[in-house]
Formats: sequence, C-alpha cells, structure tokens
Amino acid sequence: MNRFSLFFSTAPRFWDVRSKWNLASNLLWPISKVYGAFIALRQLWIEARIVTPKPAPVPLIIVGNIRVGGTGKTPLVIALVKELSHAGWHPAIVSRGYVPNQKSGKTIEPVDRLSNPSMVGDEPVLMAQKLAQQPVPIPIWVGAKRNRVITELLKAHPQINVIICDDGLQSASLIRWPAREGGRDLELVVRDERGEGNRRLLPAGPLREPAERDRDATLTTHSKKNGAFADLYFENRPSYDLTTHISKAYQLIHPEHSESLGNLSTDWSALKVKALAAIGNPKKFFTSLIEAGIALDLKTSAIALPDHSEFSANFFQTIDADRILITEKDAVKCSTIDDERIWVVPLELKLPNDFIEWVSNIISRPNPYATK
Repeated sequence: MNRFSLFFSTAPRFWDVRSKWNLASNLLWPISKVYGAFIALRQLWIEARIVTPKPAPVPLIIVGNIRVGGTGKTPLVIALVKELSHAGWHPAIVSRGYVPNQKSGKTIEPVDRLSNPSMVGDEPVLMAQKLAQQPVPIPIWVGAKRNRVITELLKAHPQINVIICDDGLQSASLIRWPAREGGRDLELVVRDERGEGNRRLLPAGPLREPAERDRDATLTTHSKKNGAFADLYFENRPSYDLTTHISKAYQLIHPEHSESLGNLSTDWSALKVKALAAIGNPKKFFTSLIEAGIALDLKTSAIALPDHSEFSANFFQTIDADRILITEKDAVKCSTIDDERIWVVPLELKLPNDFIEWVSNIISRPNPYATK
C-alpha cells in the first residue's frame, strides 16, 4: 500500500483545480500541513546522521515522481536502459515492485518475462518483457529494501556498472550522492501534462513532496498535443521534454497480429469499442487513443480502474464491447485470459540525444571511494 491508496483509490478531480474556492482541498489542507511537517522532520533526520553510509559502488539513476500516480516512469526506465546498453554500459533495474499483501521487506526477487505480476508487480514484469530481446540480458530485481537489493544484485552480476532505480526519490534508505552536489548519481523527477496539480501535498493535493524539492533534472512526458502546466519550479535547472507515442496495437491472444490504430479505427468503424486502463493516469491513455483516431466516448466507453488492479476472464465478459483496448502494463496481468476482443496498445518513448549525452557524462564521473 502506498501513500496514495491511504487516501483515495483513484485521483480525485479537485487535485487539479487551482482555485482558492476548492472546498474539498481546503478541508483537507490541515492534514496536508501535518504530512508536510512529517516530511520536513524526516529530511532533518537524514541530514543529521552522524555516520552516513557510502553510496552504491556503481552510479544510481533514480527515476521517480513527486506527484502520486503514473507520470511515465516505466516507459522512461525502459528507454533509458536501451540507450545505455546501446552505448556500451551494462545497466540493471531495481524496483520495489508492487505487492499489496507484502508483509515484510525481506524478500528479494529477480524478475523475468514469465514472472507472476501478483508476486513481483506488474511494472517490473512489463520491463522484463520489453527488454527481453536486448543483446545483453538486463537484470531486474525487486525488493522493499533497495540497498539490500542492490548489494545482492551486484554480487550475482558483478559486470553491472550502472543501476536504474524505478522510483525511490522518497526512500531515505536509498543512499545516493546527487550530481547537483558533485556526485555521479542522478535524481530524475518525471512529470506529465498534469504538472503539479493544485500544488498541495497529500491529501489536499497530489504531491508526495513539495514541488520545489531538489532534483538533478526534470523530465516532462506528454503526447504531441498535450503540454504540461508551466510551473517552472525547476527553472534554470536541467529539464527535458519527452514525447510519447503509440506503436502498433496487437491482439492479446495473437501478438503477431498487429496494426496501426489509424487502420484499426477504420476497420472498427462499425464496431463498439471500449478502452480500459488500471494505471496512474488513465485519462492520458484514453486521450492518446482518441488522438490516434479511435472513436471513444470518455463518459461511456472509457473504463478507468485503480492503479495495479487485477483482472479475470469473468470481468472482461461483463464488458459489452466488440473490441477492448488495454495498456501493456495491464496486459501482463492478462496472460491467462483467452478473449479475442482484447487488443494491447504499446506506449513508446524516444529520449533526446542531448539528454543521453548528459546522463553518460554524469555517470562517467570517477568513484570517489575507489581508493579509500
């Protein structure tokens, strides 16, 4: 369970309402102040450590968000791993995973394309599937205690020379020496077209931390037609715009059957089409489908479910539709479902060359502890 699910199962609309008359947000504002005080005390505790553990023996790239819910971290991690591997690095991925019934942080699990999403999380399995065809295998390990995961991963794979942490900005136990302080570790804050919403902390707003929190770079993911709010808390700091796009959709039970959404929109013009998404920002998925030409009514044909929801064949049988479009993240939980109506829509992300060059320069910095 994350902080988001402690308050709401899906993102409430008032989180993105910027008005002093936002009644729901105003009522929750005192709780946000308590939450903010907790964050401030935690930071003081971190900074007051008498003995600070050393960072990992390899550079860390922490990809996270300050807004709860999906902002595009997973596509970014996948694209970053591909680019670094192509450039000659030997990357690995560490994630906490998402296990609702996890009772302790003692379990450390390597993940592959056949791993059970209910045991290790849907996002790590998706990453394993998307990276399965890389020339050099990409280790993906999950566990609540990321420092322990990193230690065990490096023991098993000593060739790894850079680790991408899927989430972890708010993890006090994940030791890093940020690039902005002269180190070789990177903290990347990912945001989408919703920006920081009403700018308030949970539960009055969508933020895990204040928008002004330090970061090495801000990465804004958006489709070609949707720009993010211009809240330049990160002005005069490194920032990059990343454009997402939809690849060819494919049939769940026959992945070899693929077609562009433009062609499918014509072929399916007389059919009843619905879309389903159990991700942090389902509206972004639905809007992308509409922009690609799919005739989709956001009120009647778009089914938004809480992030990480699980599915069954019986659930899909209740959906009155000739075709059902789902995300790749949701598809990893549907491997046992035999329903020819379901089509999967991949989301791809292209990283700018100047961003990759900047990342490579940072993680190429010498290890300050190598001779100590």
